[in-house]
Amino acid sequence: MARSWSLMRGIALVGAATLALTACAQDDEGNGGEGEATGGDGVFKLGYILPETGDLAFLGPPQIEATKYAIDQINAAGGVLGKEIPAVAGRDEAGQEAVAAQSADQVLGEDVDAVIGAAASGMSLAIIDKITGAEVAQCSGSNTAPTFTDYEDNGFYFRTAPSDVLQGPILASTIIGDGHSNVALVARADDYGRGLLQATKESLEEQGASVVLDETYDPKGTNFDPVVQQIEGSNPDAAVVIGFEEGTQILQGMIESGVGPNDIGVYGADGLRNEDLANLVSKSDPGQLEGMKGTAPASVENKEFTDGLKESAPDLKELQFAPQVFDCVVVMALAAEAAGSDSAADFAPGVNGVTKDGEKCTSFEDCKALLDEDKDIDYDGVSGPLDFIDAGEPGVASIEVYGFDSDGKMEVISTEKSELEE
Repeated sequence: MARSWSLMRGIALVGAATLALTACAQDDEGNGGEGEATGGDGVFKLGYILPETGDLAFLGPPQIEATKYAIDQINAAGGVLGKEIPAVAGRDEAGQEAVAAQSADQVLGEDVDAVIGAAASGMSLAIIDKITGAEVAQCSGSNTAPTFTDYEDNGFYFRTAPSDVLQGPILASTIIGDGHSNVALVARADDYGRGLLQATKESLEEQGASVVLDETYDPKGTNFDPVVQQIEGSNPDAAVVIGFEEGTQILQGMIESGVGPNDIGVYGADGLRNEDLANLVSKSDPGQLEGMKGTAPASVENKEFTDGLKESAPDLKELQFAPQVFDCVVVMALAAEAAGSDSAADFAPGVNGVTKDGEKCTSFEDCKALLDEDKDIDYDGVSGPLDFIDAGEPGVASIEVYGFDSDGKMEVISTEKSELEE
């Protein structure tokens, strides 16, 4: 069972567009009421800041292609405000704050209305003030650090990826369900690592397990032997590594020191959910990762979306966070359509509203048709129901448990629901 958190939920302001570009202000029931949108040039422009290089480069292709695929689908349905979305202005986040900040300046220089990304929580924290300060909407499909829930973004930041306060309990339940009770936790010393470590630790302890180690490490380090030694010295029956690319070195050291998956329970999270992880850890013997498990926001179960994305990008291998990014694009576009304006100052207040409390729809085309009829909408995305809370993020999430078999092949073991209590 996932732990529930009580959060105050309210009704976000939202508009509904008419063909005359008359905006409607959100009331207690949905998109009803009337108002007038201002600003915007009539063309909804998108940019992205996503990893093309760096630690999370493997997450770049699915997110970039999902962005382009969403734009294609929206344009095929008539575009936003009757005009096609232009080619997306994209730049690399590169896993480096300085590069991400420079990329943000370049994308903002293209006069975009919304930015997709960054992928890494740390990179988003490096650019969020630039983007939201410019009154441009930002939506990430993979930021999971709890930091963003209460971040002062003036209502311009959103995410379709669930907070790690939803993932942590599923990770803890998986560990305890496997019979482990003395757990070592090591994590990157950044907002992502600290946030997921804390959420997992709290849930482990609440479920009766002992956390024998909870340490963070410098992800830019070159020698992770001290991390492995700390794990070994804590005598755990399970260890959790919350990391990105550097996690492969930690796993290699754990195997060599006798605290690998063949010795104790070993677990990861979304940062290590890589179909090629076993080969990266041991190309000569990927089976050494057999038995390792991890958790991550659920990947695609929507075959229509999967088939469509693969047809659009035939060389795409990894799909992690692709559905969440696709939903980022669609939600931003629907909010602009509902507000009758491409200006984020007009449509950002309505983003939460298009994800809940209206008539269900599952595509931009179908949702737009309802908006054209002046109806309230509840967009259920390809990543699942979104139901944004006031903070502009999902209040419910599907978290998958993945694992590796004797050949080092990654497989999805189960999908669990985690939600915030009203």
